[in-house]
Amino acid sequence: MDYAATILSKLPGANRRDHGVRRLVETLQSYLSEEQLAEITAAYEFGANAHSGQTRKTGEAYITHPVAVAQELAEMHLDAQAITAAILHDTVEDTSASLDDIAEQFGSEVALLVDGVSKLDQIQFRSHAEAQAESFRKMMLAMIEDIRVILVKLADRLHNMQTLGAMPAHKKKRIARETLDIYAPIANRLGINRMKVQLEDLGFKHLYPFRYRVLESALKKSKGSQRQIVRKISEEFSSALKDEGIAAEIIGRQKHLYSIYKKMAEKKRLLSDVVDVYGFRIVAEDVNACYQTLGIVHSLYKPMPGRFKDYIAIPRINGYQSLHTTLFGPKGLPLEVQIRTREMDRLAESGVASHWIYKADDKSDGSPQRRTREWLANLEEMQQSGTSEEFLESVKVDLFPDKIYVFTPKGDIMPLPKGATTVDFAYAVHTDIGDRCVAAKVNRGLVPLRTELQNSQTVEIITAKGAKPNPNWLTFVRTAKARTAIRQHMKNLRSSESVDLGKRLLDRSLKGLGSSLRKVGKVRMAEALKELGLGDDTALFEQVGLGERLPPLTARFLVGVGEDDTDTENSANLVIAGTEGMVISYAKCCFPIPGDDVMGYLTAGRGIVIHRNQCGNLSNFRKQPEKWISVTWEKDIDLDFACQIQTDTRNKPGVLAEVAATIADCGSNIEQVEVLGRHEDCSVLSFLLQVKSRVHLARIMRSVRNMKNVIRVTRECA
Repeated sequence: MDYAATILSKLPGANRRDHGVRRLVETLQSYLSEEQLAEITAAYEFGANAHSGQTRKTGEAYITHPVAVAQELAEMHLDAQAITAAILHDTVEDTSASLDDIAEQFGSEVALLVDGVSKLDQIQFRSHAEAQAESFRKMMLAMIEDIRVILVKLADRLHNMQTLGAMPAHKKKRIARETLDIYAPIANRLGINRMKVQLEDLGFKHLYPFRYRVLESALKKSKGSQRQIVRKISEEFSSALKDEGIAAEIIGRQKHLYSIYKKMAEKKRLLSDVVDVYGFRIVAEDVNACYQTLGIVHSLYKPMPGRFKDYIAIPRINGYQSLHTTLFGPKGLPLEVQIRTREMDRLAESGVASHWIYKADDKSDGSPQRRTREWLANLEEMQQSGTSEEFLESVKVDLFPDKIYVFTPKGDIMPLPKGATTVDFAYAVHTDIGDRCVAAKVNRGLVPLRTELQNSQTVEIITAKGAKPNPNWLTFVRTAKARTAIRQHMKNLRSSESVDLGKRLLDRSLKGLGSSLRKVGKVRMAEALKELGLGDDTALFEQVGLGERLPPLTARFLVGVGEDDTDTENSANLVIAGTEGMVISYAKCCFPIPGDDVMGYLTAGRGIVIHRNQCGNLSNFRKQPEKWISVTWEKDIDLDFACQIQTDTRNKPGVLAEVAATIADCGSNIEQVEVLGRHEDCSVLSFLLQVKSRVHLARIMRSVRNMKNVIRVTRECA
């Protein structure tokens, strides 16, 4: 049956153009049943009608995008539900269709896939970074439930990158940076090499367009001679393998642009040094043939010392398996050779997507599905604590793994990032082991916990009952899992300890007022908590323990001391945590005004005195941190505040009057003028002004600075 013709015939006239449908159907027919094709047909009709009239920045009909995403997944032979979700992935975001509509027509599983890929455009965030991080967290959590979410998202990103030329320059750079930082590493982490290479090259092209063009041009010039050398060496390999009776396919590899650029940047090498490295992939029938092939190529050309890696015996973290060796080729040219089986080659190109039923029971050491499950389990653990931005940074750390391989005492292989310490190893084994570790042995010898591990070492962790993580570990751990676990423990510890501390401090302050927590009683405590907007006394104790409320002030509030002598005019100007019933004044040494970063200091007889954070007198208060309190300004304060500025003016008649007039024109009143110094050419004048805010002050200073007889104007601070 010609499904493509059937699909197109059902659509309104404007939607009947091919849009890549025929190619998609031909790919799907090679591995899906007629029933599954019918489901995808219905999805295409739904999507084409929903996106009807919409176009992309390129000018094409919008439906071309979801069809291209579906095509990418079809080439990886994903199932009908993933293809359906790919076709529908933008309908919820960009059309009037809802998730309920999709669930009703195509099932809850397809709806969950679509929801996992959708962004969080409907929610308001404080910043673009937070929105991006929260969207990323949502996508990763959906991926934990179903790996197909990230496969759809990667295909979506790939087609967007292929059509990125129509976007404005600033958007191109942002999207390209995001692709190189997040999506290409995820494709690499899941072992999808084909997609990773395309994402990296496209990201490079749009982030550094000039560098890309220079490299591309240089490579084109060298391609002719490269092709001849590759053909000659391939024939030599083929002949030698045939003589030994080994059937193998030999492919001369062409390095992709981004890998050449990275090698040049990281190793500070010239383009000619990088381009003249020839790559070959030899695909053999089985593992034994791979090792035999290795011996044959080593007999043809001498291997470079220290450049052999056996990823068949010890697979990479993403499940990749291959033998890697570098040879001295003709005229000393380096030859990079990869030797692998057909199955390994398929996994190298498609990774976890080559066997997308990732919940399969295959638990073998080389299974990329098992390794993916372990990584996703770590992600799930990481996301349970911290903000979206912290989670995004943690995953980024995890996505750039320059790996080493160490052994447990039982001989199990443990992959870790380069630079990982024994503490990272402990947390990689299990969070509880990391939390309770007190010492470590490397190759049976005791070493400090901050010791960086090397390849092939055997590591043993010594634990103790009741041991706890040391906050200092955060200065040297490398893995996201270790960092997240230590931070979480510190947060929990800080909370429980601060409650106890706050309770003791508050009780001590109450005793100084002739009272106690017991005497305050439940009724007064409940009233106070209601006024403070707190749920229970534990929250109050925690705030006191963490320094968010000063114990003396909170004690005065609980017993009602000082409520009658409050300076309402001043206290109304600030929102100050824990200063209920206290007098507020402003320091004369630094003259804080609304908009300044400020802190409060508890002064005997003066209540809370507000200082600017950069006030020189604060150094005198450092020895009494218990008297500090964090303060914030109210919004829209309509009051005048004293502020001092200093001007250097030329010694000309009438300059003082000119400056005073300019200040008055800016809506400020001068309370005091003082001559601080007079020289032959200039005078230093100090003005005490009344201003509304930092914005008002900035306007005054700008006007004064622009006067022809004013050399300099500054704001004074002790």
